[in-house]
This record gives sequence, C-alpha cells and structure tokens, in this order.
Amino acid sequence: MPYFDAASAAPLHPVARQALLASLDEGWADPARLHREGRRARMLLDAAREAAAEAVGCRPDELVFTPSGTRAVHAGISGALAGRRRVGDRLVVSAVEHSCVLHAGEAHTAAGGSVTEVPVERSGAVDPGVFAAALDARTALACLQSANHEVGTEQPVAEVAAACRAAGVPLLVDAAQSLGWGPVPEGWSLLAASAHKWGGPAGVGLLAVRKGVRFAPQGPADERESGRAPGFENLPAIVAAAASLRAVRAEAAAEAARLRALVDRIRARVPELVPDVEVVGDPVRRLPHLVTFSCLYVDGEALLHELDREGFSVSSGSSCTSSTLTPSHVLRAMGVLSEGNVRVSLPTGTSEEDVDRFLAVLPGAVASVRDRLGAPETVVAPVGVAGTLVVDALGKRCPIPVIELAKVFGSVPVGGTVTVLSDDEAARLDIPAWCEMRGQEYVGEEPSPKGGTAYVVRRVS
Repeated sequence: MPYFDAASAAPLHPVARQALLASLDEGWADPARLHREGRRARMLLDAAREAAAEAVGCRPDELVFTPSGTRAVHAGISGALAGRRRVGDRLVVSAVEHSCVLHAGEAHTAAGGSVTEVPVERSGAVDPGVFAAALDARTALACLQSANHEVGTEQPVAEVAAACRAAGVPLLVDAAQSLGWGPVPEGWSLLAASAHKWGGPAGVGLLAVRKGVRFAPQGPADERESGRAPGFENLPAIVAAAASLRAVRAEAAAEAARLRALVDRIRARVPELVPDVEVVGDPVRRLPHLVTFSCLYVDGEALLHELDREGFSVSSGSSCTSSTLTPSHVLRAMGVLSEGNVRVSLPTGTSEEDVDRFLAVLPGAVASVRDRLGAPETVVAPVGVAGTLVVDALGKRCPIPVIELAKVFGSVPVGGTVTVLSDDEAARLDIPAWCEMRGQEYVGEEPSPKGGTAYVVRRVS
C-alpha cells in the first residue's frame, strides 16, 4: 500500500533502525554518570550531537535534544522571549506557521504579550519587505518556517534573516520539513526540527540556539541538555535520529531530483485528469516531495477514505477532515480553495509506478465522491431569467454551500446575483475561490438576517 504522507511522518530509515537497535545494547546507561557504562553512553550522546550539529550548521554546544519538535519550538520561543523581555514583548510570526508556533503565540498573548501575524501571498510565502515592516524596537523574537508543512512552499529565510539582523531581532526557524533535504540558509538565531520528519524515530526533536542569543530557559531548572530540555535523554532514539539525518542528507540531492520530477508529474496531470481542481503552493520554490491540491464539490474526508480504499495513504488540510469544521489556517491565510484538499508527500524510494497508479485512480475517486454529494456538471447551465437568487445553505457543511451555488448559478442572467447563506466558516474561503476558478465576480459578504453570513456572487459571463 503506497504511503504518501511523509510530511506527517516519514517511514523509519534503515540506518535509523540499525542505529536504534545497536544503541539499545550500548546506550542504556545514564550519560551523566562517571562509571564505564555512563562514559560509553556519554560518548554516544556526544557523537550524536556532533553529527546533528554538522547537519544543522552550528556548534555542538549550541544544540540540545528535546522530546519532540513541538517541545523544541515551545522551548525556543519561551526561552528567547524571556531572555529579551527587557527589549519588548512582541512576537512576530508568519500566518502559515505550524500550529505549535501559533499555540506558543496564544500562550504568550495570554501572559500579556502581543503577537503579530505577517500575511502571505497566494503562493504561501511571505514578502520579505512586509515581514521586515512588522519588526520594531519592541520586537523580542520573530519566527519563520523554512518550508510549509501543508503546501510545501519554501520561505525566503535568507532575506527575512537579513531584515531581522538589521532590526536586531533574533529569528527562530522551524526547519522540521526541510532539514532532511539540506541546511537552512544562514542568518537564523534559533532553529528547531523533529526527527520523525526525516526518517528518524518519533520522540526526538532538536533545538539550536546560537551563541550570543539572549536565552532564558523556562520551567524548573535541570542539569541536562544545558537546562533547555529537562529529563533523562532517550539516548537510543537520539543516536538513531542523528545517524538517519546524516544518511538522508547523503542521499538528498539525488532523491530530491527524482521526487521533484514525480511531483511535477502530479502537479501537471491532476488538473488535466480531474475537472475543477486548484493546485496550491509555489510551483518552483517548494519542497521536492510535496504537492497539495483542492477539488471543488468534494468532501475532503470522504475523498481521503476513497483513496485509502484504493490503497493510498494521503492527508488533507480541508476543514471537512477536522473536528473544528474550520479551514486549515494555512489555506485560509493563502486565500485558496479549502474543500476537497489533498496533500501528497512522497517518501524516499517512491516509485514511478506508484505515482502512475495514483493518477489512474484519483479521477474515479473524486467522481465517486462528487456523485454521492450530487455535485453539478462543470458546464454552466443556460442563462435563465431571474435577476437574483438566494440559496439557503445554513446548517450545511462544506462542500454543500458551493455545490448549491453551482447548481443554480446558470439560472441568473449576466449581471444577476446569487446570495448564499451559510454558517460554515469554510464558505468564506471556498465561495471566493469558486468565483476565481469560474471567472465570476465575488461581490462580498454581509451578515444574514437568518443567521450566519450572506455571500454575494455576480454572474459576469
């Protein structure tokens, strides 16, 4: 069964498995002890730290291992903010950061600080100039991912790092998705990553803090990992994480070129094979193994189940796969279609045959879901006579409001409008996205007297 969800967790690399098994026998003792077993464990820990630091591009004494990438991000943000509290309490982040960064921002706000979210372009990337303009004398820390977890867009880290350096603001880079493919551009002050993203074992993160960065670890003091990651180190997992990072880096150039070609095929073929699809994310400045697309008139959860039955494991940022019934914050920030969202992230070793088979089954899977939902044909119906129509989709979740809009849109003449009443947050993204894909005019929204929101669309062709 092809596994196409490496962005969530990559399969365990063979080198990681070998190192993990070997270190279970050699690295079980406490590396803080002076006896023979402790010294052996310390040697393994030091070697792992040196290997990881070399891959990151920092000094070994600047890097600590944490219980997860999320813990690395949280420790990095809280420590940097505390270390610079005399400067100010502003945290600047991009609007498409991983949820762990946004959650840290919420905690900072609750404690009395402030958070500024920098918007992104439709590709998912920040404009370095806009990011630079968000920095001021009260900014204690800035955060920017190296590449987006959901759509694969690479961020202009070097340009933003230069702007942060000019403003005297440290920059924390979440490199979880990209570190296995190569080093992050220079200029960052703090860096966080997670081993299970590159084929290491789960439960190992790393946090690098450059010398000279003001940093005050939060929480009870601990003598391990420079006081930045308290608790007994999971040494076998750490050794396996460092060994696999070195291994995937050695393979990265060749495998990136091979997977990029496969992703290019998916990006080109999906819109040809499936009507009403939007491929999202930057087509050039992106991770080599990841592609995301959204399908009109499709329930994202139903599509994922359909593909699972066909033998393909993929993921989604669609609101339809979330218990919150709200669109992915990444897709929302980009202003792209959220319904029927599919993220394909190819693990190392993915074959051309697997990709070809995915492309063969996808059209049928989408058509099956659309048929069950009663989605309209892609051709607009003949022009009718009514000047305006109101579609009451209150209480109905994505993609039903857009399906109902499409069904009646041909009943209004050019210049006429359709007003969709919806209380589903996804409609705020998906109705304007439908208009852009159809070349129609999105007039805007206003409160609905029946509750929810009224979204007005004008027919222009």
